[in-house]
Amino acid sequence: MSDILQKILHTKAQEVAQQKTEISLEAMKQLAQQAEPVRDFIAAIRAKHAAKQPAIIAEIKKASPSKGLIRADFNPAQHAQDYESAGVACLSVLTDEPYFQGSPDYLRQARAVASLPVLRKDFMIDEYQVYQARAWGADAILLIAAALDEATLLHLEQVAHSLGMAVLLELHDESELAKCTRLTTPLRGVNNRNLRTFDVDLQQTIALLPHLAGQIVVTESGIAGKADVDFMQSHGVHTFLIGETFMRADNIAAAVRTLF
Repeated sequence: MSDILQKILHTKAQEVAQQKTEISLEAMKQLAQQAEPVRDFIAAIRAKHAAKQPAIIAEIKKASPSKGLIRADFNPAQHAQDYESAGVACLSVLTDEPYFQGSPDYLRQARAVASLPVLRKDFMIDEYQVYQARAWGADAILLIAAALDEATLLHLEQVAHSLGMAVLLELHDESELAKCTRLTTPLRGVNNRNLRTFDVDLQQTIALLPHLAGQIVVTESGIAGKADVDFMQSHGVHTFLIGETFMRADNIAAAVRTLF
């Protein structure tokens, strides 16, 4: 595990412990049950595939540890509307505050103005966060294989599915495959960014494809334009999680449309 990931997870454990003192697990479960109905994240992706279009999970991201501030004029609601008008399949919203300048408010704001399913993009380590994600309105969560052991991955997936939420399982390399064999989610993300060096290599996704037959493979990080989309589609990858490329664009909707 990379130093930055270890640091983030340590901070996250402290954050969750503090949150539990403010709203108990039982209270959070109640809030999750009272949330608006779940939007079908996987169906939204499959609908794009059926229409022979790339399925784009468009990210609302203000900053990152490796790049610092990405977008100064950050407006989650406006970005969500721009994304929806441009024809993306789903939204992804960063909710981690210390490292990505994210916020649960950004997720709520984005979901309130768009009809798209929304992924909570965060570092999930505890079932509390899964109930919390649903309480905030999230329709899907991210589980990072590098951050969790097999038992925790299985448990968090089970909790998410019990709430009707989808799970995007993020992988980086072959070493993480073994502990993920019992997970049932069809969504398998491959992060092209090396968490140790932060270098990006699209071959990361290609290398894992033989191990992900029959899954919905989501390529993450490093998709900079239509050439990258075409390259991935030529290898049978039709689902893309894209954030920074769009967040740096002067016209977000126009940037999305260039990929179709």
